[in-house]
Amino acid sequence: MGVINSEIKPFNATAFKQGEFVEISEADVKGKWAIFFFYPADFTFVCPTELGDVADHYEELQKLGVEVFSVSTDTHFTHKAWHDSSETIGKINYYMVGDQTGTITNNFGVMREGQGLADRATFLIDPDGIIQAMEITAEGIGRDADDLMRKVKAAQYVRNHPGEVCPAKWKEGEATLSPSLDLVGKI
Repeated sequence: MGVINSEIKPFNATAFKQGEFVEISEADVKGKWAIFFFYPADFTFVCPTELGDVADHYEELQKLGVEVFSVSTDTHFTHKAWHDSSETIGKINYYMVGDQTGTITNNFGVMREGQGLADRATFLIDPDGIIQAMEITAEGIGRDADDLMRKVKAAQYVRNHPGEVCPAKWKEGEATLSPSLDLVGKI
């Protein structure tokens, strides 16, 4: 399983993005913030609601310098077919990565044993290629892009403000904490 503060592993894959097939690798991730958004399969039920939710936030993520890579073990051809046939998926402008070999899914430790499908998992990667946050849910539990946005903003804040941390439910513009002996036992 992906571990917080570990570096992403090398990979090569073909993705569908904005009407084209493009080759990507871990080199395309380094130097920017990235979200790897794993889901079990195209043409399913919970997955399009999640992918559509992220698509609705993609412009804001781009303004924050974040690239999104949705990943399933389907092929890039299947991603194109789904994109062309679904109104929800058709609004996606981020990378839809085909991981039919399972390399990326296994690199992040979210391959379902004996099924060839990815778990429902999200990883937030910093510009150094280091995993800063992760979330894995059961099959029937969809993720929330609003909470993902909050985590992105918190991770970026902490990176840009050494010595400060973001408390539970922190939202952009709210007070942070500076851990010290003075705070021990007072929170």
